[in-house]
Amino acid sequence: MNLKTFSKSLILFYRYLLRRHRSAHATQVKFCRYPSQERLSSEVLVCDVEGGLLRSSSTFPYFMLVALEGGGFLRGLLLLLLCPLVCLVSHELGLRLMVMVAFCGLRKDGFRVGRAVLPKFFLEDVGLEGFEALGRGGKRICVSSMPRVMVEAFLKEYLEVEVVLGRELKEFGGYYTGLMEEEGEAWEGTDSKELFGGEGEMKAGVIGFGSYLNSHHHRLFSRCKEVYLVSEAEKRRWHPLPRSAYPKPLIFHDGRIAFRPTPTSTLCMFLWLPLGVPLAISRTVTFIFLPFTISTPILAFVGLYCRPTSSSSSSSPPQKLQNSRKSHGQLYVCNHRTLLDPLYISGTLKRHVTATTYSISRVSEFLSPIKTIRLTRNREADKKRMESVLQEGGDLVVCPEGTTCREPYLLRFSPLFAELISQEVVPVALKVHVHMFYGTTASGFKGLDPLFFLMNPYPWYDMVFMEKVSTSSIDGKECSSREVANNVQEKMGKVLGFECTALTRRDKYLMLAGNEGIIDRGTKGS
Repeated sequence: MNLKTFSKSLILFYRYLLRRHRSAHATQVKFCRYPSQERLSSEVLVCDVEGGLLRSSSTFPYFMLVALEGGGFLRGLLLLLLCPLVCLVSHELGLRLMVMVAFCGLRKDGFRVGRAVLPKFFLEDVGLEGFEALGRGGKRICVSSMPRVMVEAFLKEYLEVEVVLGRELKEFGGYYTGLMEEEGEAWEGTDSKELFGGEGEMKAGVIGFGSYLNSHHHRLFSRCKEVYLVSEAEKRRWHPLPRSAYPKPLIFHDGRIAFRPTPTSTLCMFLWLPLGVPLAISRTVTFIFLPFTISTPILAFVGLYCRPTSSSSSSSPPQKLQNSRKSHGQLYVCNHRTLLDPLYISGTLKRHVTATTYSISRVSEFLSPIKTIRLTRNREADKKRMESVLQEGGDLVVCPEGTTCREPYLLRFSPLFAELISQEVVPVALKVHVHMFYGTTASGFKGLDPLFFLMNPYPWYDMVFMEKVSTSSIDGKECSSREVANNVQEKMGKVLGFECTALTRRDKYLMLAGNEGIIDRGTKGS
């Protein structure tokens, strides 16, 4: 009897020591909003991307973007059909199912969706409160259940995160198999000292931040001394991160999809496609074969809108400019938003103009209802071609940026337009609004650019005809062509509310397509 009592006492004492040992090293979970600035200024912060940074915990839209932009509409449709199954199974199984559909068969070296497409949608989903909490950390480590190839460029290039831990995709023969490693393998092989600094293991200065729903299962959080969690109800009250607060401005992005592809919005897109394709074709036929006086009201009836205005208080810009034409043609300079910029200017002026082109496809040139001049990047040859059009009395539209830009920024203007025979230019400031598809691409087939733009239900242009600008002087003082180009860019930026940059076509294509945007003469499209 005494032996039995002694055994029970020994077991109770052992359990007491074990609890004390565990409590000394256990993670302390705090169900409060955000860690304080003083608490994190010198600490290592481990942030769960889906739980502590993004306002929405659903990863479906990002896998849908990979499926649509990387694999096409059929792959996207398959993922949409599997959406109910993804919602019914466990989180881990649903994630693996989406990875399989979105990535299986994609070429690893050619995958640029993570850098060219996804950052825009991630930034629009970042919560201001989560971003501020992330910014309080000394060293920031972001973990995600999504594949690393999807989140790394966004976190490192736009949020300036030091370490990104995501799950690796398995590949065979240079192609993704659709399989990914187990959760935890992304960081288990990483040196703890490299992650946390100091001793690494169970360091007191490591703090975790995430949400109740998604973050508790991360094994890395077991290394944290404290973990701060927010509820889903609180995340729904988060404010979107304003563009002015982006650590790095979002100037370039690629892809055709202009909306966040949630299951509902993606279903609406697929229901619209059987109507959008014939509508785009009918819009094209109307503009090509009918005169402006007939095509303009018809196109307005089928959803193509254009709001031309003037920066002056006189009569409408087309009438004023038409009455002031001289012996040579008029030179128009516009910022470049889509391939259809010169067509909209031509329709607004109600007369044909000539447009300069560089990288559009032969198909677009063949179908163009206005005359085009293909530039060669040979400065003297291009200058002679444009001057010949003006000398013959034709109007010329030039896009000195050299490539399109979707965001409210103006790229550097080439000064070539200020070196032509025309003594004055008419700047035309353009804004484009689309809600379903972008009509531009850097890495896709450019022959489909007009089709995607015209497939939008209600695309519209805002067009401002500005006062004429001298090509030889500014405010009566003689200046160089470069100064004239910068002056026109600055004035256009003020009218549009856009920010002027010194970025060029080369910068855009290096980021989005991995090349310098130089097109060989025999290349079809770009």
